[in-house]
Amino acid sequence: MKDIIKQFAIPNEVGEPQPLKIGFINDSFILRAKREGERSYFLQRINHHIFQNVEGLQQNIQKVTDHIRRKLIAAGETDIERKVLELVPTKDGKLYYKTPSGDYWRVYVLIEHARSQEQVTPESALLTGEAFGRFQCQLSDLPFDALCESIPNFHNIEFRLQQLDEALAADVMGRKAACMDIVEAIDRRREDMCLAERLFREGRLPKHINHCDTKVNNILFDEQGQPICIVDLDTVMPGFVLSDFGDFMRTAANTGAEDDPVLDNIHVNLEVFEAYTRGYLKQATFLTDIEKELLPYGCRLLSYMQAVRFFTDWLNGDTYYKIQYPEHNLVRTRAQMRLLEEQEKAAEQMLSIVRSVAAQQL
Repeated sequence: MKDIIKQFAIPNEVGEPQPLKIGFINDSFILRAKREGERSYFLQRINHHIFQNVEGLQQNIQKVTDHIRRKLIAAGETDIERKVLELVPTKDGKLYYKTPSGDYWRVYVLIEHARSQEQVTPESALLTGEAFGRFQCQLSDLPFDALCESIPNFHNIEFRLQQLDEALAADVMGRKAACMDIVEAIDRRREDMCLAERLFREGRLPKHINHCDTKVNNILFDEQGQPICIVDLDTVMPGFVLSDFGDFMRTAANTGAEDDPVLDNIHVNLEVFEAYTRGYLKQATFLTDIEKELLPYGCRLLSYMQAVRFFTDWLNGDTYYKIQYPEHNLVRTRAQMRLLEEQEKAAEQMLSIVRSVAAQQL
């Protein structure tokens, strides 16, 4: 690994790489500075099986972080090094290094004295909403087509349904017959769940640069518990703000687990929903009226989309998601469908909250 580290323009001496167990996709390491007061670094091996366009991926991250850095400087912000990620180029100026064996590596400057969170409370949901709303607002004047899709069609429900149809037609594991209730539940909602894509084609719903993985653990907090930096930018790409809003609510405003086998545990946490909405709308001042109105729909869309993806993997023989037991993907599917049902029941309350918060912030 020393040969890999030597490829990067790291100006100071660092110690041996320390493995860091975060996430499930990339392999991460800390490179601690040997001398006090000098920078430490964050080394990652990029999973190029998932992110097949590594050049495009790294260009996305560079464009986004440069754009945010310019915004912070213009706003007179201080301590900018802690508020936006900084890529370290290789000695020949590239944003990644490819080893002779075909692995891809990158380096960031490490943000010191920062931590992530796993649990969401109404209080942390408010702060998280502000952080992701601010992130989107900072990028709202960056044309959505300035970035590539690091995972093509990642949040495109029409594409995900096409994948499901192919899996149903093939039925390689012979699992379809026992799950016709799920097939029927998905089919009933197809037209409604493709609304966003139709509105985009009609020119009524815009796309923006989104994070596309809006979990609370993708924010770094300082020692006082205040959010300072959005991280894990691999999935930053064009999309609908509904996706980012809905994906956070899918996990954080769910009283059960994503793979909860006890469906009665699963309800919508409206306290978390309202707190996040309040923080988000405070900062996401660029939203159009139709985007605000569709935020609760975005929650249903992402729960539906995740159910479709889990179910597709179940039908295909569990080839994409890691499973802990044979029926894990089926349990995940049913849990997401129950969450969708609960969101449908709470749809009017959720829309009322959005409208009330939006009116207060005019």
